[in-house]
Amino acid sequence: MPLVFANKGEENIIKKIGGNSETKRHLESLGFVTGSAVSVVSEIGGNLIVQIKESRVAIGRETAKKIMI
Repeated sequence: MPLVFANKGEENIIKKIGGNSETKRHLESLGFVTGSAVSVVSEIGGNLIVQIKESRVAIGRETAKKIMI
């Protein structure tokens, strides 16, 4: 299931990262790697603020659709 459908505050494990190689590299640099825990902190205008590896990161809805949990 894509990250955009995750419940707010619920911890999930990343199962797969989709998209082209540039998108995957960008997400990896932010800490989005397979097996990592991620949780949605809030949603503002369709964009998500997520907690990943002790950091909060804002990502767009289209990017969040490429992160499978």
